[in-house]
Amino acid sequence: MKLSQYAKMKGVVYRTAWNWWKKGIIECEQDKITGSIFMKTDVKYNKQQEKVALYARVSSYEKKKDLESQLERLRNFSNASGYIISKEVKEVASGMNDNREKLNKILTDVSYATIIVENKDRLTRFGFNYIKNFLEMQGRKVIVMNESDENKEQDLMKDLISVITSFCCRLYGLRKGQNKAKKIKQELETKC
Repeated sequence: MKLSQYAKMKGVVYRTAWNWWKKGIIECEQDKITGSIFMKTDVKYNKQQEKVALYARVSSYEKKKDLESQLERLRNFSNASGYIISKEVKEVASGMNDNREKLNKILTDVSYATIIVENKDRLTRFGFNYIKNFLEMQGRKVIVMNESDENKEQDLMKDLISVITSFCCRLYGLRKGQNKAKKIKQELETKC
């Protein structure tokens, strides 16, 4: 792979990749005839080359103050793990909402090789493995800071409650809309 292709894949300018090569951070070979620089195919990339995004989310504005403490824990984890943070994303939205603007931006920006979240449910309530597999297919990854098996039952209960709450809100919203339509129809019929 050419150094320019590597730079594009990592989301950096060519000069940055060239500097990494000169400093010995990445291993490359230079063609003696053309002068082109090529990556060695078996090179393991170090964490400092990756663009890392931290993603913190709370579900309501009442919990907005928890965003900063969540982000601080993510920073500490990332620094202790040797990652250099490129972007920090804070979002107030439901984990059931699959159209979160800020999350969608970092998921579609392939320059972020790693996305770090505190818990799986901070990324999404459902479909975590779909997102994880999708990112891995692109050569990217998601890291969950607190990935423990001891709260599986509690997590399932939270998920069940979230689904029931979501459906109830939709159902009551539909009923409210139907009731309004009936009232408008009745008023129009009485006036005509």
